[in-house]
Amino acid sequence: MKKHLTSISIIFLGICILLGSFFISQSLKSKSVNKTSNEQFRYELISPNDSNIIIFDKKNGEYWRKYIEPNEGPTDWEKQTSPISTSSK
Repeated sequence: MKKHLTSISIIFLGICILLGSFFISQSLKSKSVNKTSNEQFRYELISPNDSNIIIFDKKNGEYWRKYIEPNEGPTDWEKQTSPISTSSK
């Protein structure tokens, strides 16, 4: 009788693991479908040198730049428009 209960417990545990992994995979799949490929790669982090950090918005051509002086604390971000932008605002 004890072997019978052990085998039923193992089968039940296996079914729970399979159902849990199925539900997790479905939730991850639905999250990735909602993101468009354009929004997923909209921003790009650029570090041209040790003192500048740039976050570029590929959708509207704006970028945020932060200048960090060596051995200094952080400074404020500055919003700037792209120099290659063709549309006038």
